[in-house]
Amino acid sequence: MTTESNENKSAEEIAAEEIIAQAEEQVEEKLDAAADAISEDQQKINELELALSAAQSTVADQKDSVIRAKAEVDNIRRRSAQDVDKARKFALEKFAGELLPVVDNLERAIAAADKEDEAQKSMLEGIELTLQSFLSTLDKFDVKAVDPQDQPFNPELHQAMSMQEVPGVAANTVIAVMQKGYELNGRLIRPAMVMVSKAPSVDTEA
Repeated sequence: MTTESNENKSAEEIAAEEIIAQAEEQVEEKLDAAADAISEDQQKINELELALSAAQSTVADQKDSVIRAKAEVDNIRRRSAQDVDKARKFALEKFAGELLPVVDNLERAIAAADKEDEAQKSMLEGIELTLQSFLSTLDKFDVKAVDPQDQPFNPELHQAMSMQEVPGVAANTVIAVMQKGYELNGRLIRPAMVMVSKAPSVDTEA
């Protein structure tokens, strides 16, 4: 009876060992499969990280290119605006330069005309209207006359054509304007031609 029990127990142990062995084998297979899967996933993660890094680098390069391109566009716009402004100022200065001699001649004609002569009155009115039209055009483009009569002489705005002693007038005062000067947008384009007073000479014989 005891021998049969030992034999049966041995068979049970053998069966248990086989079950345990099979279970361990299955566990090892699953662990190996899981390890392989993890390895594949890690490889995919590495590949994705490389792709992400490359994409980020590309985005950074593109962003830098966009910034440089925008800066260049801004520079071009600024240069274009400056060129347009310079061209406009040059054109206005040339335009004013061509009109000023006409204005000078009209003013001389009015100054020389006999205003008491009825025969010249109609012609004089026409000249005055023409002069006013020219002056309005100049004013429209911000061309302003420089008429320094009785003002202190300023070499930056005036061109002295002669000097003369004038009793009771301080030295370096504009006593006559031979030709008006003009400014364009606050910048001198033609100095006024003037006569300037000078200090009285000292009588050394007195």
